[in-house]
Amino acid sequence: MVEITEAARRELDGYFADKEKAPIRIYLSAGGCSGPRLALALDEAKDTDDLFEADGYQFIVDKDLAVQATPMRVDMSHMGFSIQSSLELGGGGCGCSGGSCSSGSCTPGSCCS
Repeated sequence: MVEITEAARRELDGYFADKEKAPIRIYLSAGGCSGPRLALALDEAKDTDDLFEADGYQFIVDKDLAVQATPMRVDMSHMGFSIQSSLELGGGGCGCSGGSCSSGSCTPGSCCS
């Protein structure tokens, strides 16, 4: 099951206002130093996917991920779309290759994100 909040639906309505609605994939992204996270992308369904309808939008999720993550709730914040689910995602590692990351540099005990 996938649910979308009013804020997420408004954002999707605005995006698709001048184009045909496409299926939206919910997938597990590696996430870098912050750890894995659920993310969205426009995609086409495959035989290994489950399909969910929510407020006029079609969401596609890999069947194995759907078993672990449903129910899922798509929301919108000042940082963009976020997906809450029953899937327990661990935080990323705080190590940085080469002693630096996109935010500048790492210090002992801090995490690059």
